[in-house]
Amino acid sequence: MGKSTVSTRREPRPIPRSALLRATTSKEYMKEALNHAGITINGNRPYDIRVHNDDFYDRVVREGELGAGESYMDGWWDCAAIDQFLDRVFRADMSQYFRGNWKFYLHTLKSRMLNLQANERAYTVGEQHYDVGNDLYRDMLDKRMVYTCGYWDGAETLDQAQEAKLDLVCRKIELEPGLTVLDLGCGWGSFARYAAEKYGARVTGVTVSKEQVELGNRMCKDLPVEIRLEDYRNVSGKYDRVISIGIMEHVGYKNHRNYMETVNRCLKDDGIAFVHTIGSNRSITISNPWTTKYIFPNGMLPSIAQIGTAMEDLFVMEDWHNFGPDYDRTLMAWYANFEKSWPEHREKYGDRFYRMWKFYLLSSAAMFRSRTAQLWQITMTKPGRRQPACRNI
Repeated sequence: MGKSTVSTRREPRPIPRSALLRATTSKEYMKEALNHAGITINGNRPYDIRVHNDDFYDRVVREGELGAGESYMDGWWDCAAIDQFLDRVFRADMSQYFRGNWKFYLHTLKSRMLNLQANERAYTVGEQHYDVGNDLYRDMLDKRMVYTCGYWDGAETLDQAQEAKLDLVCRKIELEPGLTVLDLGCGWGSFARYAAEKYGARVTGVTVSKEQVELGNRMCKDLPVEIRLEDYRNVSGKYDRVISIGIMEHVGYKNHRNYMETVNRCLKDDGIAFVHTIGSNRSITISNPWTTKYIFPNGMLPSIAQIGTAMEDLFVMEDWHNFGPDYDRTLMAWYANFEKSWPEHREKYGDRFYRMWKFYLLSSAAMFRSRTAQLWQITMTKPGRRQPACRNI
């Protein structure tokens, strides 16, 4: 379960519109669309779905991704290997056939009219997602509680992959003893602790999660580390290095420039800036409505174009590294840990949470396996600084 299953089948061809137009019921429409992805309703392969409630078809046609996720949470359908099922769905780009519903357009309109990642909304994701319970995350993650993609080059275990990722970041930013680091969106302080222990750095981290601040400061006790409850836009001071590992996904397209200006303001002229983020293959202004509602409220994946526009005239892009497939393996490792520890959490969280969290982890793995999303590490400097050695790592 800890390793991904890579599809070697041929890429699907677009469904002829005539075939969809001939469908007279939602069930026929769904059957035609899923057949295109090589999936059979009530089939016997691991990636075939079993439907328990025939209202499922109308719900998905009417509500798209939101209906698919919620109906799984409600027990209307099951699948032996959700990650394999959704890998096929994503490769077939089936979402294009379910975008003509009013909830999708309402979601789109809302994201364009409002700044869903404005200051007053900054702490929503912390309260809803990161504060769900340190006990759950402790059992799901590695020993350092790193809640971002591991680096599996040469690694065999989750602990090794996360240590390799943290060390990769330190080497890319040329970390040395005594240097000051600002960690935007620091989580439980996993990077801060590693950088202080292994490289002798002094780290200030900010997060919007109260639970992360409390546990993070305990984990970093007796180290030159401070973790604060603070939105990234409000930080001040000058640092030798400014990094973020997993915050750009929460910034939002209307705030990308604000983020870069904050990094520029806090970075010394001879410093190095670093961004580790999930990335989208295309520029979007909305996120998956199910993920927005249940997992990451107001989240949004940036594209290369959006990041490039935001950093223009502020930074020199020194290195852009993509190891998105490693997130598939990381998520499958998290899922294995989640399944193993679930009996200890069932009473606290309940069965509907279990189905929600399972769908979240496995759908995310499928997203990276299908190459629908990427994992980027970007190293930047201010104009005029010597080029760092990160390009050779």
